[in-house]
Amino acid sequence: MLAPNALDTRCALDTRCALETPDGVELILVPAGPVIRGVAWGIDAAIRGGILVGLATVLGLLEAVGMAILLLAFFLINWWYPVLFEVLSQGSTPGKKSVGLRVVMQDGAPIGWSASIVRNLLRQVDFLPALYATGLVSMMCNRRFQRLGDLAAATMVVYQDRQTGLGMNLPPGESERPPVPLRPAEQRALLAFAERSQGLNPERAAELANLLEPISGETGAEGVEQALRWARALRGENQ
Repeated sequence: MLAPNALDTRCALDTRCALETPDGVELILVPAGPVIRGVAWGIDAAIRGGILVGLATVLGLLEAVGMAILLLAFFLINWWYPVLFEVLSQGSTPGKKSVGLRVVMQDGAPIGWSASIVRNLLRQVDFLPALYATGLVSMMCNRRFQRLGDLAAATMVVYQDRQTGLGMNLPPGESERPPVPLRPAEQRALLAFAERSQGLNPERAAELANLLEPISGETGAEGVEQALRWARALRGENQ
């Protein structure tokens, strides 16, 4: 439904990036700069540190076994903390959420597993030689404030509350899990359609929803509503 190579992307002087989809819907993204992202990183670092200190206090009683478990926990928390939150919490770690940021794909779609893993693996490179110096230089050299990890994963960090057409609340209603498992790309496409459906005219929304007829059994307005029910379930909204 939303192909990255079909987007017209424009970044204005004030760093507002306009994405025009093939459906004619313009999404306005406001990339987050290094200062606010540093604040978010500091909050996440404090949370991870608090968890590790708590674990160290308890596992210290187990001596050698406890130390082995602590090292494993250190690895898992430092590597998987950002990935899990970015993918499962609509692109926001607790630190990002507290300052109103989220990670998205360059085309405005929700971030997936592979992109999140890539951007966080390269975090170590961005940190070099110290204090994210490489990442800071990279961010200051492009209008989307992308560090090397973002460039490699085709992601960007944006302000959640300054977006138009992205991350909007879905119309209230029932939720229903899709009848078949959806791949991450299909989930992102469905969520992108649902979030932007309010900005489409009814005929275009119905035309796109009709693509789901083989599994929804619905067309037209009913097909749109069925897609919205699935999207609400994917976002974890209750009935």
